[in-house]
Amino acid sequence: MIPFSPPRIDQEIIDEVIDTLQSGWITTGPKTLKFENELSNYCGNPATVCVSAATPGIQLLLSWMGIGEGDEVIIPAYTYCATANVVVHSGAKLVMVDVNEADFNINVQKIKEAITENTKIIMPVDIAGLPCDYKEIYSLINSAEVKSLFKPRNEIQKKLGRIAVVSDSAHSIGAVYHGKRAGSLADVSVFSFHAVKNLSTAEGGAIALNMPEPFDNEALRKKLKTMSLHGQSKDAFSKMQLGAWRYDVVESGFKCNMTDIQASMGLVELARYEGNLARRKEIMTRYTEAFSAYSWAKTPVFEKANKTGSFHLYLFRINGISETERDLIIQEISERQVAVNVHYLPIPMLTAFKENFPIAEFPQTYANYACEISLPVYFTLTNEQIDRVTKTVIESVEKIIQTK
Repeated sequence: MIPFSPPRIDQEIIDEVIDTLQSGWITTGPKTLKFENELSNYCGNPATVCVSAATPGIQLLLSWMGIGEGDEVIIPAYTYCATANVVVHSGAKLVMVDVNEADFNINVQKIKEAITENTKIIMPVDIAGLPCDYKEIYSLINSAEVKSLFKPRNEIQKKLGRIAVVSDSAHSIGAVYHGKRAGSLADVSVFSFHAVKNLSTAEGGAIALNMPEPFDNEALRKKLKTMSLHGQSKDAFSKMQLGAWRYDVVESGFKCNMTDIQASMGLVELARYEGNLARRKEIMTRYTEAFSAYSWAKTPVFEKANKTGSFHLYLFRINGISETERDLIIQEISERQVAVNVHYLPIPMLTAFKENFPIAEFPQTYANYACEISLPVYFTLTNEQIDRVTKTVIESVEKIIQTK
């Protein structure tokens, strides 16, 4: 079996984790701080907060911004459920819009149609690691028409003076848009370091802060760090210094800090990340070249003018098939010992959301999903395995479409 996306756990990772275990400090400590600083240096944003996962990272941010009942947050219908769940838990109104045909990313015209005076956040999702159209999004929210609608409900929203852009960058660390890396493209970007991501800490995430003046991103970093530790004024590492046990709880916070065990994996992964990206690009390019001879094949966009993705997912589509036929093709591929996936089952097709968000209202989302198959992409995938995946996909597709 060729697996879909195994984590890259090699001796370098193992040695760094063992070093952390032997250091006597395994929760949030010096390696987490080092990882945060190196992430900021890599992404080009002023400050970063590492957390236990991307989802609580976004929840922290929404809480800090005072997002709640009466507010609206716009997200794409084509994303993982986490993007929607954080909005639901905040108490704000969830607003979904359709996506682009070509790149699966949020459609800016649909955003414009969905904005009201209650819109406080637009949350674009860099699907498969390709950055959304941030210049167009910022042009929209800074337009006189949209700014005149904006009604702040608290001092933070008033200070910003416009709709905030919070990027769900779970897929896109290392991606580049108009010369800037993901993490410095939105007011705030939140990365995921889950086991299947390009850069993994097993579980984990990071909040990349890039708030405009007059916000102080370093002060905000300290604020979010405190919020991630139940609102406690000192982390455990600080409390363990001689005579420094005394602490306070300054607010009712959350518990979603990253550990040094996770950070030790991240430090290794980040140090070699450019090589990882280069290999992932090679894999995707090899797939695209192999499928280019077939009229039924629709290969994904992972690079274009002013955009370079992180090569996270190869969102392969098959022209002219139904959702049922797609599922039959996946079954055929799986029986030939190749693991593939689908990214994603659209949010309006999930039981928790379908009643309020009928999939018929998002035709492009459904069209993209119904014929999509995600192919394996990871650093240790060999050229021989790539060729086997390609051959298996071609034979499986042609077997199913010939029976139509």
